[in-house]
Amino acid sequence: MTSHLYRSVLYIPGGRESALKKARNIPTDAIIFDLEDAVAATEKASARKTLVQQLLAGGYGRRIKIVRINSLDTPWGFADIAAIAKTTPDVILLPKVNIAAEILELSGEMSKYEGLKKTKIWAMVETPRGILNAPEIADCIELDGMVMGTNDLAKDLNIRLDSTRSSMLSALSLCVLAARAAGITIIDGVFNAFKDDTGLRCEAVQGRDLGFDGKTLIHPAQVDIVNKAFAPSSTEIDLAQRQIVAFKEASQNGLGVAVVDGKIVENLHVEAAHATIEKSEIILEMETLNNK
Repeated sequence: MTSHLYRSVLYIPGGRESALKKARNIPTDAIIFDLEDAVAATEKASARKTLVQQLLAGGYGRRIKIVRINSLDTPWGFADIAAIAKTTPDVILLPKVNIAAEILELSGEMSKYEGLKKTKIWAMVETPRGILNAPEIADCIELDGMVMGTNDLAKDLNIRLDSTRSSMLSALSLCVLAARAAGITIIDGVFNAFKDDTGLRCEAVQGRDLGFDGKTLIHPAQVDIVNKAFAPSSTEIDLAQRQIVAFKEASQNGLGVAVVDGKIVENLHVEAAHATIEKSEIILEMETLNNK
């Protein structure tokens, strides 16, 4: 299990200096500094300059720093890469990826900059073509993560989204399958009604149950709800601890399985239990650091 958490991944407009400063104190696991949709065409250059200044100033702690650049077929994509190279972000997020070749093109461009040698690449999957090619994209050797762009996808699919997201479940599940098969991170799309806590909680739980590692957010008020939804509950932690103990005792007695709460516990359940405990410990460590 990775030591990085992606429960909450908050979008911050790259050109809004006040928002960039406030983000240093928001308890989100990761931040997407957005140079694409959140920035008007006439403001691309100034937003890029503002973002570089704030990233160089630092202060974002253990939060994963992700920069969403403009596509390389726009007038701004290559300039985005050149500018942010000096800030050494953790991830560059490429929007509207349709085929794996676009990831390879980005990787080739990034290789020209020393400051991006350790920077990972994530792909926005937000078009029908991208969904159909999700396995190919996920399997690209240069790719480390995927982010669902559910708003753009809904528009292109001409669908209506209800509280169950039933019209999008096939696309979401296909991308989760592709990411899990490739062993990479995958993050769910945004929930637009940022004042609807109940709706957000339901969609976050759904995303967790579908297999996503976390959820993208559009407002700081959404962070706490999503962090809790993607964190192990006290009940899950207790069960995991009891499964580990029971299986250890069973193994010492020459048995290959244990029984906890009337259910069989095998080695695969113990592996999941250890992952649950490890995740809970990482969360506790992060919360302790954030509260200091």
